Amino acid sequence: MSMSNTITIRLPEELEDWLTEESRVTGIPKGRIVREQLERLRTQRARQPFLDLAGSVEGSPDLSRKKGFEA
Repeated sequence: MSMSNTITIRLPEELEDWLTEESRVTGIPKGRIVREQLERLRTQRARQPFLDLAGSVEGSPDLSRKKGFEA
């Protein structure tokens, strides 16, 4: 994995304190923590967890149709 891209961000003091402490306790560099969290967010959004429920409801085929709005 090539790490040639750089980004600079400004963090609120509270978030910087958390990141510094997390890095100190775990021994993981701050940059790696940030990269892992960004990747986690990206994969969660792409996954669309609500789709886990698709097909889990039993009932009539028109169950999701609003009554009175038939075409």
